Amino acid sequence: MTEQLEVRVQPLRRWWLNPVAATVAILTALVTRGDPPRVFTTLARHPRLFRRWLLFASSFLVRSALPRADVELVILRTAWTCGSWYEWAQHVALAGKAGLPRAAIERVPRGPGEEGWTPRQALVLRAVDELHDDRVITDATWKALAAELSERQLIELCFLVGHYEMLAMTLNSLGVEPEASALDRLDAALSEATETLHQRLGAARRSRLKETK
Repeated sequence: MTEQLEVRVQPLRRWWLNPVAATVAILTALVTRGDPPRVFTTLARHPRLFRRWLLFASSFLVRSALPRADVELVILRTAWTCGSWYEWAQHVALAGKAGLPRAAIERVPRGPGEEGWTPRQALVLRAVDELHDDRVITDATWKALAAELSERQLIELCFLVGHYEMLAMTLNSLGVEPEASALDRLDAALSEATETLHQRLGAARRSRLKETK
């Protein structure tokens, strides 16, 4: 990485984790064959909030009304629009396991207007961008989505984008870094995208300081 950003809230070491956080972190590491995710070991510093957040967050990854590939597509695009290198590095591998083709993962940064998306994927990506930019899905996009998704899926899509935007803001602000195992899984092209997000985050963290000078 070209720039070292300050980690503002350090993750807890395993022996300091409460039982819930320790179990989740260890099981996730076993499943992914990587390091305990720092999203868990960092947010575990607030045990009460962590327990309630975990229950909500897991509903998107375990029992989502949306197909898993759609969920990961939404998360990756949200990570990109929010400049979250942590979410991006984590979910690239998860997106592949969910069935999202490699070419689609590489296209995510270029957005819904890029050639190669299915009509459904382009609609979902457009909804993500509209929610990010304007905090609302336009009438035209909603009408088209309603022909593709159920009512429950439409509700969940809005919550999914909102949740990962909230998480991105938190991780970006706390300075949570991707685990070495997550970064090691990335090849050259995806590492370059991750580094782009890393640099964007650094610029964003400095921007207010620049404005006051």
